[in-house]
Amino acid sequence: MLRVLAVDDEKPLLEELLHLLRSDPRVHSAEGASDATGALRRITRALETGPDGADGIDVVFLDIHMAGLTGLDIARLLTGFARPPLIVFVTAHEGFAVQAFDLKAVDYVLKPVRPERLAEAVRRACALLDRSGERLPAARSEAAAPLSSASSVSPAAAHRPASEAAADRTPEQIAVELGGVTRFVAVADIAYVEAQGDYARLHTDEGSHLVRIPLSTLEERWAARGFFRIHRRHLVALGRIDELRLDAGTTTVRVGSAELQVSRRHARHLRDLLMHRATG
Repeated sequence: MLRVLAVDDEKPLLEELLHLLRSDPRVHSAEGASDATGALRRITRALETGPDGADGIDVVFLDIHMAGLTGLDIARLLTGFARPPLIVFVTAHEGFAVQAFDLKAVDYVLKPVRPERLAEAVRRACALLDRSGERLPAARSEAAAPLSSASSVSPAAAHRPASEAAADRTPEQIAVELGGVTRFVAVADIAYVEAQGDYARLHTDEGSHLVRIPLSTLEERWAARGFFRIHRRHLVALGRIDELRLDAGTTTVRVGSAELQVSRRHARHLRDLLMHRATG
């Protein structure tokens, strides 16, 4: 059973969070802290006694926006310890999800907190603790295991052409996390991908999703599924290109409502690929 510390500088929200946590049969105890200073003092005592000590804490449910140190600041401090408590962020803001998971957060729960959503966060925390209370390695869909496969290689794949076998090995879905919810986006639904540093933004007809995977990695893994690197910033599904345009020496493609530039070194190869597809 979990020993929990909840941290929020808004007293009514803290009391509601503690009530929900104490109502969960998997929670042994739930303490509250109304500011970062009090939270750090309590966490320090837990770290001094160790996770198996009388003052140990298994999970910290942590608000992000607080006076003084933020929840992200506290989480960064905890990363320096060998066996810190697990972190679940509880916040009204979606915009910090990427930073939260970079800090190895177990979950990211949005306010107002729904009981069933908080119960899922407790379940995730329980899944990461073995019977002795020692933390197990977290399975992260965006970082440790960025791609989630929905297919497997059949025995017949070994006798197919290399391109077909590669397509079988390429995952058909990619896991995307936002606000503690994992969605599985079909690769076939992705029109193009945009590089954003060490991340990539997947563009579909329904919207976009940010994943912690470099564009070069997706280029390599999805080549067998018809994705082509048209520019250092863009990877495009060839089958989603509606128009290729050459204007004053500049090549662009239209993918839905987006117009994307093609670099000169890729332009001729792209035209050849599109013509080959068009003629069968």
